[in-house]
Amino acid sequence: MRSLIVAGALLAISLPAGAIDEKIADRLWESAKVLDELVKAPDAGIPKELLKRAECVAVIPALKKAAIGFGGQYGRGAATCKMDQGKGAFGSPVMIAIRGGSFGLQLGGQSADIVMLFMTPDSMKHLMRDKVTLGGDASAAAGPKGRAASAETNATLRAEILTYARSRGLFAGISLKGAVLSPDKDANKDLYGREIEAKEVLEKGNLGVPEPGRKFVETVSRTASGN
Repeated sequence: MRSLIVAGALLAISLPAGAIDEKIADRLWESAKVLDELVKAPDAGIPKELLKRAECVAVIPALKKAAIGFGGQYGRGAATCKMDQGKGAFGSPVMIAIRGGSFGLQLGGQSADIVMLFMTPDSMKHLMRDKVTLGGDASAAAGPKGRAASAETNATLRAEILTYARSRGLFAGISLKGAVLSPDKDANKDLYGREIEAKEVLEKGNLGVPEPGRKFVETVSRTASGN
C-alpha cells in the first residue's frame, strides 16, 4: 500500500514544455541538492532520525543578505509535507519565501543554504498560512547536528521547527528568530499552472508532483527513510 501511495504522490503533472519558469525549476533542483549534501555531511550533518520524525521539510538554497535595507535577508525555496496527517509519504511541493531583519548569518558570508524541519502537526499548519514569524507565531530553534544528536531530549528538540544553515563550507544549527516565512504565490501559480493556495497543496498532498519538483520530493522521501 505504501508503495502505491508513494507512486501516486510522485506522478508528474504534465505541463507544456517551457511552461514553468527555469528559475523555479532551478530552485527545486538546488533545494534537492542542498538537502542531500547536508544529510551526507560526515559526522556533522542533519540527524537522519530527526528527518524521519519531521512532518515537513523546507529548503532555502542560497539565502542572501538584502542589498537594500537594514540587515535584511531574503530567500526562496520549497517545502513538502507528509500526507495522511503525517503518516503517509511526502506529497506535493509548495514554493516558499523567507525574509527578515534580525536573525543574521552567524556562519558568515553573503549567503547560506537553509534547511527547516517542521517537527509537529501544528508546525505543518503554519506553512498553510499567508505568513508565519519564526520564534513568534511558531517556536523555532537551532537544530542539533551530528549522528548522536537525535538522542537529545532538551528544549531544543521540543521546538516546532528546527533550523540549519551552511555557508562557505561551514555547517551548524542556526537561529532564524524573527524571520517571516510565507508562500511564494507567483511561483506556486507557475509550478501548478493556476492560482493555488499553499493550504490546498499541503492539505491534499496528492495533487501530483510537477516534473521540476520530482527530484526534490524524491530526495526528501529518500533521506527521511534513511537511505
